[in-house]
Amino acid sequence: MKHNLGKILKLFIALSFVLLLAEDFTYDFHLDKANPYLKEPVILTLDLKQTNHDIVLLFNFDLCKSADYFFQRLDTKETDTHHNIQIHYVYLIYPLKSGEIKLSFDLVKKITTDDSVAYSFSGDRDNIKGLVTTDTKITLPPLPLSVKDLPENTTLVGDFSLTHTFTKHEAKAYEPIPFQVKIEGSGYPPLVDTLLPKDLNITVFKETPIVHSTHSKQGTKSSVIYPMALSSTNSFDLSPITIKAFNPKTMKHYALTVPKQHFNISKIDVNTLVDKTDNPKPLQNDWSWLSSLLGYLIVFAAGYLTAISMKWKKKILPQNDDPLKVKIEACKDERSLLQVLMAGNSKKFARSIEKIENSLYGNGKINFKKIKEEVLEKII
Repeated sequence: MKHNLGKILKLFIALSFVLLLAEDFTYDFHLDKANPYLKEPVILTLDLKQTNHDIVLLFNFDLCKSADYFFQRLDTKETDTHHNIQIHYVYLIYPLKSGEIKLSFDLVKKITTDDSVAYSFSGDRDNIKGLVTTDTKITLPPLPLSVKDLPENTTLVGDFSLTHTFTKHEAKAYEPIPFQVKIEGSGYPPLVDTLLPKDLNITVFKETPIVHSTHSKQGTKSSVIYPMALSSTNSFDLSPITIKAFNPKTMKHYALTVPKQHFNISKIDVNTLVDKTDNPKPLQNDWSWLSSLLGYLIVFAAGYLTAISMKWKKKILPQNDDPLKVKIEACKDERSLLQVLMAGNSKKFARSIEKIENSLYGNGKINFKKIKEEVLEKII
């Protein structure tokens, strides 16, 4: 009896949740295919439609990230009237694992009021207030995908073409031979780990592939350029490059190929690498550097002795300038001149000190340059 009562209680809670969900909004998922091949594009659409018009309803929706699939949102169309919101989402999905996988979703329902919306947009554009919402995480049932395996040894999935360019087929030993392979078309982006055979007995230079991809409801259009270079000391053959591909739309297998390439490598004569001219000449045959060095030493010694003699002469010359005169000449304003004159403690500057004090602390005005000249005349 208790066991049956528990089942009834769980069923009641589940039905209550469904009814609550139905009162606010409805949702509708649609997949353009439920049984795709691995890496075949799948278009998912979701429509959310408000049913409870007494509230202001908002949504946050996205797919959950997973290693089982890649997804890209293509479009979002929203009819936002606050009380009758309708949103249409479009996603491009690529399954990355064969077998049964599930698409999981992250949906948050946000409920607010007209007053809250009006308040959040009050003020200027740079002073938008926060919108107050009541958020509820909605658990949507995952969508299953039954993913089919690809034909054996398939590398690319889609409709692609391949072009290749070799700049030259003749080179010198160790000289790089640049070439590139370009794969473009529709389907899962044609990224290949390696194009060249692993047992090549030559030097291979690789750069990061240059990838350009655009997503749409028709799938993904891509262009991938593989820049490379080869280098060898001997002539060699590059074996054919074959990439197996599968087009799910036509259900056809096909191969992208680079034909066999032959390269002529000319060896370098070792004798041409040895320079028979001594440059610079051997040290024992040229003593001109010694005379130049002696010349530099003589000039340096003369300059050094001249500097010493001038310094000595400067020391013995009498210092005739009065220290007070030097201090007065260095004064740049009235205040510094007043300090120098007062420190001198001489009565002959009493009149000048009085004029400066009257200018600084009274209403008197003086010509600083003129009074400075008067003071210097009294020293002379």
